Amino acid sequence: MNTSIFRYPAAQAAADACGDRILDLLDAARRERGVAMLAVSGGSTPRLMFESMAKRGFDWRGVELFWVDERMAPPTDPLSNYRMTREALLDAIALPASQIHRIAGELSPEGAAAAYMDEIARVFGLKAGDNREGNTELPVFDIIQRGMGPDMHTASLFPGEPLIRNKTDIAAPVWVPKMGQHRVTLLPGVLERARRTLCLVSGTDKAPGLRSVLGDPPDPLQRPAQISSQEMEWYVDELAYSGIA
Repeated sequence: MNTSIFRYPAAQAAADACGDRILDLLDAARRERGVAMLAVSGGSTPRLMFESMAKRGFDWRGVELFWVDERMAPPTDPLSNYRMTREALLDAIALPASQIHRIAGELSPEGAAAAYMDEIARVFGLKAGDNREGNTELPVFDIIQRGMGPDMHTASLFPGEPLIRNKTDIAAPVWVPKMGQHRVTLLPGVLERARRTLCLVSGTDKAPGLRSVLGDPPDPLQRPAQISSQEMEWYVDELAYSGIA
């Protein structure tokens, strides 16, 4: 695993840099394979990133957009990660609806997870079937953009969550007791296969967790943000990095 850490004076600068890097990687992937597969996360700092990306005049042809996780809420609900991405990015760019693959938060958790797995399999051209029996491939995203909570959760995989051990399924419904929410999340097998993962982290409240994730021995069950692909890039502001310096 190759890990790079990039420090910026403030959250906006980290968000700008992460967004610019995503666009560069999308362009490279599209030139190499004709299509670029991207999965993004929700949160306040990604909103800054999306708003920055929307101003760049990027050509979005050939980009397929997915989400790392989603709350069980309709697409118009303030809780929806999709809604935030639409407001901050999608309303300002020319990305056809056929290339936008949201998690249907208005469905039941089980129904939304099943529909999302079917959609991923269709777009990636994966073999159908129960992958626990070796019949379904896992997708390989060109870029997965993730965040990290103060508790070191990433995606909707929180410390102690049994799904962290699941490396065979694409996605799953998950109940998050501390939030009182049902969600759908991509699972570690998919997160680990990404060609490149960009983690965007900002704020003083993230400093202790970031220090542990980057400095302590690997234990994804207790520190889910340690789930890693071969290429990891961390975009952090000085407040988040203050626990390390």
